[in-house]
Amino acid sequence: MREIVISGSIAYDYLMRFPGRFTEYLIPDQLHQVSLSFLVDEMTKHWGGVAANIAFTMALLGMKPKLMGTVGRDFGDYRLWLEGVGVDCSTVSELTDVFTASFFVNTDLDNNQIASFYGGAMNYARNFRLEHVFDGTPDLVVISPNDPLAMVNLAEECRSRGIRFIYDPSQQVPRLDGADLRRGIEGSYAMVVNGYESEVIFEKTGLTLADLRKEIEILIITRGKQGSHIYTNGDVIEIPAFPARMIKDPTGGGDAYRAGFLCGLAHGIPLDVAGMMGSLSATYVLENVGTQSHKFTIEEFISRYRLHFDDNGVLDRLLQKPYLGTLP
Repeated sequence: MREIVISGSIAYDYLMRFPGRFTEYLIPDQLHQVSLSFLVDEMTKHWGGVAANIAFTMALLGMKPKLMGTVGRDFGDYRLWLEGVGVDCSTVSELTDVFTASFFVNTDLDNNQIASFYGGAMNYARNFRLEHVFDGTPDLVVISPNDPLAMVNLAEECRSRGIRFIYDPSQQVPRLDGADLRRGIEGSYAMVVNGYESEVIFEKTGLTLADLRKEIEILIITRGKQGSHIYTNGDVIEIPAFPARMIKDPTGGGDAYRAGFLCGLAHGIPLDVAGMMGSLSATYVLENVGTQSHKFTIEEFISRYRLHFDDNGVLDRLLQKPYLGTLP
């Protein structure tokens, strides 16, 4: 079976809801001295971390991704949870003298978010290479948000070893400088960012959208409720947002999008359908509070997809296990 390594953050998520709008408390000419406190109505704790979120939804779709990241001494129950749905945690490095990373996010009525992230064990990811935890050469490595130096090191390792990789800097775009972003982009098979992150990358690196399209075989820019764009082979594939029954919390939608798209890619499914798989996966997360609170069977996933879109029968490939095909 295809070996896909998902590297990046593994964390606990603390999700809060503010019953107002952040913008009502931001005074344009006072942004140089912001001091705000928001009294929230609710807070819940969930499993999280970008890499773990991606791996979780991939497992729901019938795959067995290898999760690569650093965790602390409080990871025990989380490991059981992930392995219970089919995630391979053999490539997770557990440290006994620190705690697992934590993500704190406050969401307002407009689904705007203010977030903070405590690195914890993730800060030590820079000390681990793929060769330290994986015996062999994977078919694909996803480099998602992690300790910034760990991301730089892993991209370099993939290039030097000729391993195909997807660069997904997303939440770490503000921390990475232009040179590091350029190095991450260099040699990557695909890249996934949202619209705002893409603009920051353009500003920091001096690259344009046209430049990125030349550098990267598959470039995906997600745009929330406006859907996403997949740029490849000179074409632009427009992917709409999948209709949601309700939206409870936006946290983790982008991670699920990546999982759905990766699953489609690994099964040799056309990019437009793979993009819609990502869109549907994201919608499952939006309809729940928590980045790993959603659940579905493969049959349910296919049935819901076909209620709105025509896949020309290719989603039946998800029912074939194990998958032994090749990436495009």
